[in-house]
Amino acid sequence: MPKEKINEKANKLINEKSPYLLQHAYNPVDWYPWREEAFAKAKEEDKPIFLSIGYSTCHW
Repeated sequence: MPKEKINEKANKLINEKSPYLLQHAYNPVDWYPWREEAFAKAKEEDKPIFLSIGYSTCHW
């Protein structure tokens, strides 16, 4: 694990296999993968699902 990540808390994406999802495992958003856990939490908290379909591009 890179030193800069040691004190940061990972979200639920940390266990995913997708390189794109892993890039966002330390975002300040508590992202959830597309699974029943996300839907159950949204229902329990009476909150909508915010779906990010992702977009990755070279910034150079």
